[in-house]
Amino acid sequence: MNLPELGAFLRTRRDRVRPAEVGLPQGPRRRVPGLRREEVAQLAGLSADYYTELERGSSKNGVQPSAQALAALARALRLNGDECDHLFRLAERPVPPSAHGPSAHVQPALLGLLDRLSNTPARVITDLHETLVENDLAQHLLGKSPAHSGQAASFVYRWFTDPQTREQYPVEDHPHHSRVFVADIQAAAARRGRDAEVTKMVATLRRRSQEFAALWDTHDVAVRRMDHKKIVHPTLGVIELDCYNLLSEDGRQRLLWFTAPPGSRGAEQLELLSVIGTQDLSVTEDTAPDRLSGAESGSLR
Repeated sequence: MNLPELGAFLRTRRDRVRPAEVGLPQGPRRRVPGLRREEVAQLAGLSADYYTELERGSSKNGVQPSAQALAALARALRLNGDECDHLFRLAERPVPPSAHGPSAHVQPALLGLLDRLSNTPARVITDLHETLVENDLAQHLLGKSPAHSGQAASFVYRWFTDPQTREQYPVEDHPHHSRVFVADIQAAAARRGRDAEVTKMVATLRRRSQEFAALWDTHDVAVRRMDHKKIVHPTLGVIELDCYNLLSEDGRQRLLWFTAPPGSRGAEQLELLSVIGTQDLSVTEDTAPDRLSGAESGSLR
C-alpha cells in the first residue's frame, strides 16, 4: 500500500472541493481553499483522527483503509470514476464496479443534487434498485436501507422474495408496484445487454417468484420516471406522495425523491416527518449505516 501517495492524493482532492458544493458554509475565517480535514471526515462518516492519519500517509499506526471507508471518501470528495479507481488502487483494494452494486461510486452530479435536497426525502439508487446513498428524511420515511449484498441489495429482488418488504405499501397497491418494477427491470436488462448481474437476478427471480415470471413474460417495458405512491409509515399512517426519478446520462443510476403539493396532507406529513425523525421505525427495513457512517470500523489494525 502506497500510503504517502494515498495521503497526497486525498489532500489534493480535499483542497479542490468548495464548501458550498457539499452544503457547508463558506465562513469568513476559512484559511484553506477547500475542505478542512474534519469536514471530510464528517462527510465520510469517519473519525477526524482516522482521516488525519490517512492523509498524513503514516504507517506507524497500521492504518489499513477498508473498501467501505474508501467508498465513503470517494463520495465525500466528489471523485469521478477514474479518481475513484485510482484511490482504490493506491490503497491496494479491489476496484469496485463503477456503475452498479452496493459499493458503486455515486455519480457526482446526482450526489450534488442530493445534498441540496435536505428538506426532501431523497436517495440515489442503481437501475437494479440498489440504494447507494440517502439523506436523513428518506430514512425517516422509508427506514434505513438494509445492509444486504449481492442480489438481496436490490429492493426489486426483495420485493418478490421477502414478503416483509411489501409492508411499506398498502396491499391494494402491490400489483401496481410489481408491474412497474418488472417493466423497469426489463428496460435495465436491455440497456445492459449481456450483463451477468442482471441476467443472474432475472433467472433467480423467475425461479423463485411465479408473479415475477408471469410479469416478465408479458415483455412490458417502461423506465420508472414518476409515480404516485402511498407509503405506510408506522407513526404517521399512510402518506400519499409523488415520487420522481432523475436518471444519469447512462441510465444506470438515478436520483429518486418524494414530494407533495403545497397545502396537501402529504406535505403536512412530510413536515412532521422531519420532527419525529427515526422514532419507532421497527416495521420498516433492517438498519444500515447512512452514507457509510462508521465506515472506518475495523479498519484500524
